Amino acid sequence: MQSSTLVSMLLDARRRTLDLVADLTPEQLRAPMLDILNPPIWELGHVGWFQETWARRRLRGVPSIREDSDALWDSIAVAHDTRWDLSLPSLEGTKQYLKETLDSIIDRLPPGEVSDNDAYFHWLVVMHEDMHGEAFAYTRQTLGLPAPAISSADGSYQPVGDGDGTGDVFVPGGRFELGARPGGGFIFDNEKWAHEIEVAPFSIARTTVTNGQFAEFVNDGGYQRREWWSEEGWQWREQAGAAHPVYWIPDGPQRWLRRHYDQVGALGDELAIIHVNWYEAEAWCRWAGRRLPTEAEWELAASTAQKRSFPWGEEPPEAPRAHLDSRAIGCIDAGALPQSDSAYGCRQMIGNVWEWTATDFLPFPGFVADPYKEYSEPWFGPQRKVLRGGCWFTASRLIRNTWRNFYTKDRRDVFGGFRTCAAG
Repeated sequence: MQSSTLVSMLLDARRRTLDLVADLTPEQLRAPMLDILNPPIWELGHVGWFQETWARRRLRGVPSIREDSDALWDSIAVAHDTRWDLSLPSLEGTKQYLKETLDSIIDRLPPGEVSDNDAYFHWLVVMHEDMHGEAFAYTRQTLGLPAPAISSADGSYQPVGDGDGTGDVFVPGGRFELGARPGGGFIFDNEKWAHEIEVAPFSIARTTVTNGQFAEFVNDGGYQRREWWSEEGWQWREQAGAAHPVYWIPDGPQRWLRRHYDQVGALGDELAIIHVNWYEAEAWCRWAGRRLPTEAEWELAASTAQKRSFPWGEEPPEAPRAHLDSRAIGCIDAGALPQSDSAYGCRQMIGNVWEWTATDFLPFPGFVADPYKEYSEPWFGPQRKVLRGGCWFTASRLIRNTWRNFYTKDRRDVFGGFRTCAAG
């Protein structure tokens, strides 16, 4: 890989990060203590800490710019609830730390072609910053702050469906390699490696569930009817007091508005459902006589047995094919972008909303942790489910058919939606 490519990615990731905090006040940057988010001012410093830890200290053997950096921003050593009590630098001080870190990393990159080792650690810190950028974006939604002013956003980008996005497609199943093959650039350890499995034939929805479809469940008393919920899901619903998706607002009998950042507006029946957790998706499926796909079914429907990088083939995930990179600030019509269709006819399997699957987040056979051991290994287990496909904010350089996201089943602050399979 060329050094110039890494520099471009580093600079682009930092631009997006700074866009996300540019308008926030000191009070907003600290935020109230919630177990689903970090203080944004802490998270901003953590991005710089991670970058210098891996691409400066680990890779180059160069000491930290700040002697207290580990005590402030090491996410393993600094307990979550203590992050609000730290004597953190000001916003300007934090930005200066980020600038000095980034400058020192870029200055130490050799010109021309770089080694695999250099490429790995620089890709790692870019991917980490991209993922924290997504966390900044949903933190702003959680807190009801204005929508982020991302400089790459296109206010005119609002594609609509062509009326051809309903129903199921049939996938014949068979032998299939689940996971990533070597040689595909930067690959996270939880994607490694492709291994052959048998997938039974199945039918899967062409599109994700929409707001309008989910509203039918809500209006049918779905959150009050115990029969649609698993025991664990019902326990979550009662504890959370959930009566509808978290950002929906009643607007008269069986009518709904939706809060999008600090604005309240129309629900948008054709938009992909977003901000629902795994329990809510599971309950909707039971009500509709459907089920969530396994991650193997999802990946096969997106890829075919020939292992495409993207549902449509090998071409990059640009605007006609995928809603990524904050092209619009929020979801688009679930039936839009026909050029996104997979070989089987599934639409928008990359972008718009992350899609919950039925699969627990577990290691693939022969799993070996990468140098960043804390990325996957501590989180394996049935308490987390796999999500696939990326969302409207996800950086296009990050996503592909084999990419595995993972969250606990109760998280509905994240940009998660779902598509379903026929139950039979």
